[in-house]
Amino acid sequence: MLPLPDCLQRLPATRVPLTTENFVSGILPPVICYFATAFLVQLPRTHLARLALWPITAILAFRAATSLDMCMGQPKLNFLNIDLQLSMFCIAARTFEWTVQTKPFIRVVQQSSSDVPKRNFVLDALDLACSLRGCGWDWSQGLYVPPETHSTSSRLAFATSNLASGLKHSFLCGAIHSAVQSFSPHTFGSVDGGTIFDDSLPPHFRYLRSSIIATLCAFGIYSVLRAGYELTAVLCVLLFRQHPDQCPPSFDSPWRATSLREFWSQRWHQWFRRLFIFFGGYPLSLLFGRIGGVIGAFLASGFFHHLALLAINPSSEMWRMLLPFGMMGAGVVIERAVAGNKAGGWMGWTWTMCWLVLWGNMMVDGWARAGMLGGSSILDSATPVRQPIERLVRTFDEYLHAC
Repeated sequence: MLPLPDCLQRLPATRVPLTTENFVSGILPPVICYFATAFLVQLPRTHLARLALWPITAILAFRAATSLDMCMGQPKLNFLNIDLQLSMFCIAARTFEWTVQTKPFIRVVQQSSSDVPKRNFVLDALDLACSLRGCGWDWSQGLYVPPETHSTSSRLAFATSNLASGLKHSFLCGAIHSAVQSFSPHTFGSVDGGTIFDDSLPPHFRYLRSSIIATLCAFGIYSVLRAGYELTAVLCVLLFRQHPDQCPPSFDSPWRATSLREFWSQRWHQWFRRLFIFFGGYPLSLLFGRIGGVIGAFLASGFFHHLALLAINPSSEMWRMLLPFGMMGAGVVIERAVAGNKAGGWMGWTWTMCWLVLWGNMMVDGWARAGMLGGSSILDSATPVRQPIERLVRTFDEYLHAC
């Protein structure tokens, strides 16, 4: 395991609780720099200004990510520190890409002159900063946008449909999280963390149990990300008067994927696709061609998820994220070598789900050991079916141990 730099090992001791004062002094400055760079990258002859601004942005983002405690001393709310750390990393990473950009970014959304008589660079900067996928921008070529599943007959109908779906998936997230924690409330179900592999069980039951936990976690992540996106879409459409076309779905029924390539490039969300390709895919493709590009993008994703764990447990081992995400890339390469572009059908679906569950076990185990699964929020603490779910999970777990 690579040793952590001293600055990272000291993170928990240097964090101070969030206040209005340090929010203004710590979080707002990198955010302002972020929007300023988003504005500049649309204009010609601003390369030098962006070069001068990026080091300041990166330093401010690092300071915010490593010095503030968003959970206010409550370990079960550590996921807020994860959100802060990843947000600041995205600010530093995206502004770096925008800094080395030589040509201005251009919006390619087709709009009539009656709708937008003149380009508004301020609103476009806001859209660029908030649009991780880059829908409607020239730099998002090759991006897959899932078909719309909500009514687009009017803004109100679209918002109502998203609100209903967002609330439904919030409920599902809470129920699933309660189920996962109920498997082992004193180890990985707590903030202390622990492995999802129960050594007291024989191997076949041990991996059946861990696979169920990993699958539940996958659906829990899907539910919470979809809920957050859809509830945000409601605000964007009703308050900021965005068109429903500007808020396309993020997911496309991931459980229906019949190949790993389809799962990761289309059916799972593409929010960080650009970052992973830019920081991992491009560099390794220069060294190792197409295979290097695929593996590099997944390794960048593994590093990104490792950063999330550092926010709550600086002693987390990097290989626990790099290995499973790297093997996802290896699976895509193997799949293409064996089946080309013809992977599909029930055999493709079986292959895809088996590979996802196999390495998903290790991925989720890394999260569990760091204490990520022990967090809590109103989504699971207020779910009306929490107690029945806990009883059902405990009964199932006792059955496995009895067998």
